[in-house]
Amino acid sequence: MKKKLNSVRTGLLIGIIFILSSAVNAQSEKAVCRKYLNELPKVHIKTEQKYRMTAIYTNRDLYGNFTGKMKITGDYTTGLQGDSAKWNNVFISSSNNFSDPFPVGVKQEYMENMKYVPSSRMLDKSSFKNFPPKTESVFAKNLVWDMMMIELYAWIYTDSLKLNMYYVIHPKAASFEMGGVGKYSHDNIQIRWTGVSEMNNELCAIIEYRAVDNLLEINMDQIKSKGTEQYWGTTWVSLKTGLIEFADT
Repeated sequence: MKKKLNSVRTGLLIGIIFILSSAVNAQSEKAVCRKYLNELPKVHIKTEQKYRMTAIYTNRDLYGNFTGKMKITGDYTTGLQGDSAKWNNVFISSSNNFSDPFPVGVKQEYMENMKYVPSSRMLDKSSFKNFPPKTESVFAKNLVWDMMMIELYAWIYTDSLKLNMYYVIHPKAASFEMGGVGKYSHDNIQIRWTGVSEMNNELCAIIEYRAVDNLLEINMDQIKSKGTEQYWGTTWVSLKTGLIEFADT
């Protein structure tokens, strides 16, 4: 009888511990949600930060056959004095073989120590007056524009983003000139905060963005073309500092 009673008590004790443990876990989960999933931090520490930017373009014909590929890399530094940024070590390389690695490529000397304040002025043709008038320089300009886009979607709209809900932007200037390349048009950009994750040992907010069916008209001496363009990407933004830890677009 005594042994049976002890057994019952043990069972009750285990049950109480289990219930208490479940309640603690539930409370802990709620605390985590309140802390990290209700709103994004408004923090953005303005400090010097260095990034390695890599863009790869794969070319195909109308039938899907591979015709060539190109890689553009560059070192980007932001948070400099006066909120300026600069580029160094920008290289362009190409290959006509899909499986071959890219060669070292050619350094774009005109971008060495290129310094500017990220703003809409970087869409002006005058901002690229030192760029050569060759087609390849368009991809170098894209490094500037892509980095501005990544920073814009990481920082400007944090007070408007709600977890797992799309925030739609309708730009005032839906159509604009692109630095001597041609005209670009878009009127529906979607941004969404999808959760938190870890990147570079930092707890980060995951921010996704996409814009489809954009109109692109290239008007250069070497090429004239019209078509559509789509872009999308994901950015990991530190919840502690507000700095961009990684971006994939």
